[in-house]
Amino acid sequence: MISLLLPVIYLAFISLGLPDGLLGAAWPSMYGQLGAGISWAGAVAMIISAGTIVSSLASDWLNSRLGTGKVTAGSVALTAAALFGFSTCTAFWQLCLWAIPYGLGAGSVDAALNNYVALHYESRHMSWLHCMWGVGASIGPVIMGRALAAGTWQGGYRIISLLQIALTAVLLFSLPLWKRPDEDGAGAGVTPEHRSLPQLLRIPGVPEVMVSFACYSAVECTAGMWAASYCTLVRGIDAGTAAGWASLFYLGITVGRFFCGFLTMKFNDHQMIRGGQAVILAGLVLIFLPAGNTLLFAGLIIVGLGCAPIYPSIIHETPANFGRNLSMSMTGVQMAAAYVGTTLLPPFFGLLAQHISMRLFPWYLLVALIVMTVSSEAMHRKTAAHRAANA
Repeated sequence: MISLLLPVIYLAFISLGLPDGLLGAAWPSMYGQLGAGISWAGAVAMIISAGTIVSSLASDWLNSRLGTGKVTAGSVALTAAALFGFSTCTAFWQLCLWAIPYGLGAGSVDAALNNYVALHYESRHMSWLHCMWGVGASIGPVIMGRALAAGTWQGGYRIISLLQIALTAVLLFSLPLWKRPDEDGAGAGVTPEHRSLPQLLRIPGVPEVMVSFACYSAVECTAGMWAASYCTLVRGIDAGTAAGWASLFYLGITVGRFFCGFLTMKFNDHQMIRGGQAVILAGLVLIFLPAGNTLLFAGLIIVGLGCAPIYPSIIHETPANFGRNLSMSMTGVQMAAAYVGTTLLPPFFGLLAQHISMRLFPWYLLVALIVMTVSSEAMHRKTAAHRAANA
């Protein structure tokens, strides 16, 4: 049963990534037709992020009532409907309305799947599954590019929507595979506990892991959003070359997660997180060095490689740090913290760059890395002490 279900989960992770790059790829063609300003894409992104935060926090409640399989199938179906809705939009306000169900669907499925894999599969699968997210995120803009070349942006959204509908059918047929005896903890003698956010925040290590996750998102999303601008405005690299170099940051994450799957057979989650943080630091050192653009190019790739193990490892070690009984609640809270970091911290750097200097780019990443590392180490100390006290 496990071997039959795993390919379905891999397909679901590819599906999670497929829509993520569509808005950015299509926006230059979209905003004029929708009567929007070029900067209005940020509003759509924030609506989607708000939806993902809400649904991540509600994922524990949904999962306890419906189970992982039904939550995953329902969330993908909701996302498919929203993407099809995008393809029918003729005005900007319609896009904003469809962004609401898209965000709600994306957050629920993300939290449910990540928790399920953390509970039932080895760390290597978590790395490889997040690698599959990168594959989906890379394929989505390619599909949109083909649709734009052949006609309009609406066709790109419609194609991705149809792929999501097909995956929904696969998930519905796979529902019996999700009904494992230990899905609700019964097989392991553990009953899931459902606690409110204030109750969770009183658990040792919870505030620290939320800060750590938000800062990780700040590093990943700020690097992805602003690397090209830094290359162009500070280093004097032409825009086309800078865009290509910035894209290699995401390639570094995707390739890194593939190889991290093998490294997890030798190192535990905490060691993988520490290793990723050290590699990010090495990449930032290369970006800081005034030794030519070759080191800048290498530094961006290395920062991406360092990011690769952190997200999957934080999620995978959740049952060990906070207990299997709280893993669903904690996964939703952690992912909500990550979405908050994604929503707020990269735009905050944009304000700093506009009003102070784009030269702050590597310094901003360094500060986020330091706060992430300090919070992560504090979380591990507190959770280890709590486990020892309750042993």
